[in-house]
Amino acid sequence: MDFNFVKEYIPHYIEAAGLTIRIAAIGISLSILLGLLCSIIRYFRIPILHRAVGIYIELSRNTPLLIQLFFLYFGLPKIGVVLSSEACAIIGLVFLGGSYMAEAFRSGLESIANSQIEAGLSLGLTKGQVISYIVLPQAISISIPAFSANVIFLIKETSVFSAVALVDLMNVAKDLIGLYYKTDESLLMLVSSYLIILLPISIVFTLIERRLRHAGFGN
Repeated sequence: MDFNFVKEYIPHYIEAAGLTIRIAAIGISLSILLGLLCSIIRYFRIPILHRAVGIYIELSRNTPLLIQLFFLYFGLPKIGVVLSSEACAIIGLVFLGGSYMAEAFRSGLESIANSQIEAGLSLGLTKGQVISYIVLPQAISISIPAFSANVIFLIKETSVFSAVALVDLMNVAKDLIGLYYKTDESLLMLVSSYLIILLPISIVFTLIERRLRHAGFGN
């Protein structure tokens, strides 16, 4: 193990990790919003949109992110739409993540008893108020385990972004292996980088889940 090599190229991994985290943060944030919207559409079975969302979820969850990225990066230019590597990565992550988040939130929504909704309406609350103050807080709390698993899954999926020439962690590792044949050192820094990113997130979500269980949710 050449630790001088590790020390020399750590800054490259730090820079790549910053890009990976930024794209993951944007993509996951947008996928949460998309997933929440889709779950509400499916939960209330809004005409036409309900069917369109169902098609989107099946298409997204049953095609690999790598294929989706290839379509965005190599396919769209054939019809005159050219996207940067970063734009393709964000769009691909949102397209994939939105479907997983939608199913996570939908499971939480469907766990809320209809009697709670009826009770809210009988008290004079509007449907919007019932959703905002009764349904969504409980549904999101119940969805936290699936939500946290999806966040970690999506961050790990960023490892395929190197396929569209994005200088992420995987790209840096592959380049160093190809140039210097330092496989062990490059992979050690790659694994360590993902561990440093994912471990704190996993711990935070574990603490949140425990707190919610103590509050009476998720039992």
